[in-house]
Amino acid sequence: MMKLLIDKFAQALLGHCGLKPGEVVGLLLPNIPEYILISHGITAAGLTITSVNPLYTPDEVKRQFQNAGVKAIVTIELFLEVVLTIAPELPGYRTTICAGGEDDLSKNVHGLQSLLMASHEAELPGISPLDLALLPYSSGTTGLPKGVMLSHLNLVSNLVQLEIKDFCALLPEELNQKALTVLPMFHIYGFNAIMNSCVKMGIHLVSLPKFTPEDYIKALVEHRPYFLFVVPSLLLFLASHPAVTKEHLASVRTITSGAAPATEGLIQKFQEKAGRDVLIRQGYGMTESAPVTLFTPRNAPSSKKDTAGVLLPNTEAKVVSLSTGEALGPHKSGELLVRGPQVMAGYLNNEKATEETLTEDGWLRTGDVVYYDEDGYFFIVDRCKELIKVKGNQVSPTELENIILEIPGVADVAVVGIPDTLAGELPRAFVVRRNDAKVTEEDVLKHVHPKVATYKKIAGGIKFIDSIPRNPSGKILRNELKIAKC
Repeated sequence: MMKLLIDKFAQALLGHCGLKPGEVVGLLLPNIPEYILISHGITAAGLTITSVNPLYTPDEVKRQFQNAGVKAIVTIELFLEVVLTIAPELPGYRTTICAGGEDDLSKNVHGLQSLLMASHEAELPGISPLDLALLPYSSGTTGLPKGVMLSHLNLVSNLVQLEIKDFCALLPEELNQKALTVLPMFHIYGFNAIMNSCVKMGIHLVSLPKFTPEDYIKALVEHRPYFLFVVPSLLLFLASHPAVTKEHLASVRTITSGAAPATEGLIQKFQEKAGRDVLIRQGYGMTESAPVTLFTPRNAPSSKKDTAGVLLPNTEAKVVSLSTGEALGPHKSGELLVRGPQVMAGYLNNEKATEETLTEDGWLRTGDVVYYDEDGYFFIVDRCKELIKVKGNQVSPTELENIILEIPGVADVAVVGIPDTLAGELPRAFVVRRNDAKVTEEDVLKHVHPKVATYKKIAGGIKFIDSIPRNPSGKILRNELKIAKC
């Protein structure tokens, strides 16, 4: 039945909506059951998906969709006005599709249900493994968000790598169990490592459109999940929130945690709450690697549970010196480089960023400082990249700095991440006023916050300083700000 709906939607996109293979469709959607048939219908039609965070402001949505060359958007009624506002500013825009909504041809809006019920003559194209399937946006190792070109080969390779017995989420005898997730499907973790992985293996996936303590606890009680997909902040909630009891976790047997490292102390705290040993496995990846490159195998010894795991099959890695680029041996910290069939082709229309991130022989520079031990387990030490991770979401300091510099009284600014127990990190801005300017913290926050998504807000506060530390080439020395000022 699902395959039938996927094919009918693909035919509607090509026939009724007039889209052509190779064009890009934007998704402005929360986690909904229709996400599977919508996304797979788009790719079956030979089209490319780019998805945005529903928390984005209209300007943020427009910026990504313009850059990606979006020709149609799929959304829900809640966000329909945002789409109708930005659609006229997208060159060559064809139509809007509303899941759960009705046709409104006066506004060029098609209801998803009506498209699925209509008869279409369009023939589905052949798909090459190298065709562009997904165009998520990532800040990479630095700078503004860029379109990550992921092919069908990249996505499928990663699914197959994760299906090997030592790495698969669930064994064949466990596939009749339920998995619970609240992680967003617009993110590569939620899209490929969770949604597509569960669909491929036939796992019953229960998904929430957003996190609230009440809804998550209710899902634990009602669905009795065997498997949880989490990020460390969600694991901390389960381990420490007084409303979560041992009984709520009684059905949980295995957990996958990603997006940021979960410490040994946090894992132990969860085990104590559960009152027994739960299999907790960590992974590591990037949007640029579709996403997983490292994962904890099922047979990992307890001493390795807080590591990022080992390399997936058909994946290579090397750790190189930050100063010389020389390859390093075990227990020596340096930048992690990875190579494999899951690694992206490059960034959309951004040759400079692609050359900075991908070497000529296919190594992906992760921007993360790691080391590995004699058993091949990797340990995340720090990030040499500038990204701030708030509850697993990427926040670009450059984006926030550019907005703050719009304020007339600001001479210079630097944004860094400061540690936070629940969020992992929070953005903090260090601001240099222009001579005699009266800029206040309130002025900065009032200017920035309406322009950005909630998780990008400068929740770490504003600090006014005399100058921003920079190296001779003008690069901000963010670590000096973290050490000296936080």
